[in-house]
Amino acid sequence: MQHAATYKAPWGNLYVQESNGHLQQIRTFSDTDLVSEPNPFLTAVFLQLDEYFAGKRQTFDLPLELQGTEFQLQVWELLKHIPYGKTLSYNQLATAYGNPKTIRAVAAANGANPILIVIPCHRVIGSNGQLVGYAGGMTAKRQLLLLEGALPPELF
Repeated sequence: MQHAATYKAPWGNLYVQESNGHLQQIRTFSDTDLVSEPNPFLTAVFLQLDEYFAGKRQTFDLPLELQGTEFQLQVWELLKHIPYGKTLSYNQLATAYGNPKTIRAVAAANGANPILIVIPCHRVIGSNGQLVGYAGGMTAKRQLLLLEGALPPELF
């Protein structure tokens, strides 16, 4: 059974959805999203997010239920291994996947990540070191990287 609630992130509301004790989505909240009060599992997710935003948590310990293509699942797995406070370029991510020629497909899979923050797609930047695209918005990406100490000063 699915359950969803709203989490108040520093830059705005997030939609958080779980099913049978597995996190399925964290994404930008939409006015059409149907939510209720958090159940015990979502309360635990919110606690870990609170700890992250307070600078007390660098990794998440949550069961995930990811739905995507085999390629997307492989890219999302790579994203989970980008350390807190570090960034990779899309080219580096494609190389880590095993084929630098897949850069556009890797970028598309990164953009389709259904669980923002927990699967840290915000840690992927342009090859020139610039911040580029983020499903949660550029303000959110900037704030997340600042929080982690991964944002070069010239990009404030």
